[in-house]
Amino acid sequence: METIGRDIVPQTGAEKVARLSFFSLPGRTKAAMSAANHKFLHDFTISMQDNIGSLLNIKNCVIDQMMQDRSLLGQLFWKCGQAELDFLTNSGLWFGFMLGIIQMVVALFWENPWALSIGGCIVGLATNWLALKWIFEPVNPTQVGPFLLQGQFLRRQQEVAKEFSAFFANNVLTSEKLWGSILNDPSTKESFGLLFTNHLKRFAHVLTGGLGFLLPGGILTKASSLALKELPNHLHVLHPYVNEALGLQYTLRTQMEKMTSAKFERVLHPIFEEDELTLIVAGG
Repeated sequence: METIGRDIVPQTGAEKVARLSFFSLPGRTKAAMSAANHKFLHDFTISMQDNIGSLLNIKNCVIDQMMQDRSLLGQLFWKCGQAELDFLTNSGLWFGFMLGIIQMVVALFWENPWALSIGGCIVGLATNWLALKWIFEPVNPTQVGPFLLQGQFLRRQQEVAKEFSAFFANNVLTSEKLWGSILNDPSTKESFGLLFTNHLKRFAHVLTGGLGFLLPGGILTKASSLALKELPNHLHVLHPYVNEALGLQYTLRTQMEKMTSAKFERVLHPIFEEDELTLIVAGG
């Protein structure tokens, strides 16, 4: 309330007079003003919840952060795909050994100076191709005789969901980052400012109307603009509560665990797909 008052009252000696006037008011009046303050916060919070689609663009929030700090995507990939990267690296030993035996047998019966070179290239290509297939296929659990086959990554759905949700909740979709997006994203900034201004004007009218006078609309608009500039400096007290209340880590984890195998496969596979051919050719 005091901050809003400073924004409404011009920065002169009138500010001190306003403060003294407030403290000299009867207790019942100050209680009514405090109640109006709580109602302003309550109603504004409800309005934000009702209009969250126009106030927060999650896609822009995530993309902006990934563009500002490109290491975030690398950290996410490392956390969620470390086992697959290790498998891709280590599989070369086992697949290469098995395919190498076939190459050795062929070399015994086909004497050609290019046999080892051509065979080595084929083995390298096949090794990485098989490793990539082993990671993501089959997408759905498939029974083959006594064996139940499914891609390595897909079998780790619960483990990946836990790592993915923890990373996003602690690094990307935190209260600080969400508020930063609301206040600075060009697609949401105007909507938030308009909503805040409307509620602040109603709040100011309640206060000043109770005291027997009304402030001109121009002063209230200026006060709203100043308050919006100051708002980021006061939001830090909300972050712990917002992070706990949102419970994003639990929500993300449970929703990812409920994904079908086909949807979950698209969490990591697109990153490999971009360089899949390069990985296979590198093996050759």
